[in-house]
Amino acid sequence: MHAEADEKMRFLDAIGSRLSTLGQDDAHAVLAGDLNICHSADDLKNWKGRLGKSGFLPEERAHLDRWGSEHGWVDVHRTLHGPGPGPYTWWSSRGTAFDNDAARRIDYQFASRALDGLATRAEVGRAAAYAERWSDHAPLTVDYDLTLQAD
Repeated sequence: MHAEADEKMRFLDAIGSRLSTLGQDDAHAVLAGDLNICHSADDLKNWKGRLGKSGFLPEERAHLDRWGSEHGWVDVHRTLHGPGPGPYTWWSSRGTAFDNDAARRIDYQFASRALDGLATRAEVGRAAAYAERWSDHAPLTVDYDLTLQAD
């Protein structure tokens, strides 16, 4: 592996270590952001073309698997949306990727188990047209029902 890839793996290990303690004791916590990893073939239009490449490496995807299986964190967007393909959150600025929806889902919200059950809606704010985009990413918004219940 290259030094950059090694650094990415160390970073993903560190996130996993933090997630193992952050979501304990029914804590409400979210890990959100651009991870530059497509978790499954449902998360990118041309998955066969990305096999063996950064962002779709088996060892990268395995980290996301472990965050769920070992640490109890949930990919809220995928859970609420169901299987793909998509919806995607990133489009290349090259060619007609946006118009053809040739994209990737690399922006996530992982929620602790206690918070996941309170997620009610996940939405990708994809612009209506290429000229209306403000970024090569579309925002991922998740709504949680945090209504306090009276005892």
